[in-house]
Amino acid sequence: MRNAVDFLTGNLIINLAFLGWAAAQVLKLFVTLITERRWDWQHLLSSGGMPSSHSACVCACAAAVGYLYGMRSALFAIAAVVAVVVMYDAFNVRQETGKQARILNYMMEHWAQMKPEEIFDRALKELVGHTPLQVLMGALLGIAVGWGGAYLWG
Repeated sequence: MRNAVDFLTGNLIINLAFLGWAAAQVLKLFVTLITERRWDWQHLLSSGGMPSSHSACVCACAAAVGYLYGMRSALFAIAAVVAVVVMYDAFNVRQETGKQARILNYMMEHWAQMKPEEIFDRALKELVGHTPLQVLMGALLGIAVGWGGAYLWG
């Protein structure tokens, strides 16, 4: 199965991390279709939404490392710690950024005397963070991709 490893980067772990990210991005299209009854092609490259592609990416990496090198290896420890930091950021820090963007967008819409459209050229992106469920679903997707891919091609 060497062709599966050589397909993108020549590194199975990086390929699986990318596959986890890509799977999450594609799933966002279908989640939006089901919940909002519309196709939103911007989800293919945007952040935020269900499931978390950040979580899927880092968990696919950590799961693949764990499968290939063992759950007690130093490599797995590093991958797991990075995954926790990224998921913490995806939920906490980026969620707060989204809240700030909503407040600023509201202020811009209701600040008629200052003409906010002259100050700011576009609205701030509000969907930059994740809910705990979105992070969890991204993590589970990533673990499945990483573990499954390492099993199949490792």
